[in-house]
Amino acid sequence: MNTTNAKAGAPKNNKMMGLGRGLGALLQDSDGRQQTKPSPYESISTMCEIQLDQIETNPFQPRTRFDEEALNELADSIRVQGIIQPITVRQLGKDHYQLISGERRLQASKLIGMLHIPAYVRTANDQQMLEMALIENIQRENLNSIEIALSYQRLITECSLKQEELGERVGKNRTTVNNYI
Repeated sequence: MNTTNAKAGAPKNNKMMGLGRGLGALLQDSDGRQQTKPSPYESISTMCEIQLDQIETNPFQPRTRFDEEALNELADSIRVQGIIQPITVRQLGKDHYQLISGERRLQASKLIGMLHIPAYVRTANDQQMLEMALIENIQRENLNSIEIALSYQRLITECSLKQEELGERVGKNRTTVNNYI
């Protein structure tokens, strides 16, 4: 090995690999390709308008109560502004969908008599649906402590997760998960 011009472990092509080249350079592998952690979920396959009567609610919805006044306020906002953030669904069959996230938007749209709603259609199994519904609600901090605890326990039981794995998936540390359970 020639050690006169190269330091041990330095790249052979004498290019600066990382330092002084920005964050993107630090996240590249030795071939210059961007390093990414694979998502446990498949990407969104399509976005479309779906008839409200073709969408069934999410059986894994962690929220057990919906504030009627807040729902009416959301309905009024949708009447004026329209749907700003599409709901997310999975397709169960031809013209048959199941809600993944966006229960309040769906219910508010029904209140004002809308016939269609913009939606992202994703591929998701039951475990992924439960995780996405839980994560969306927890990150907004709209669930009460009992709903969070029940949702965590359900994820651990139905998905065979350890507390540490659950914490990683919902963005909480293991101690926080343990305290809820």
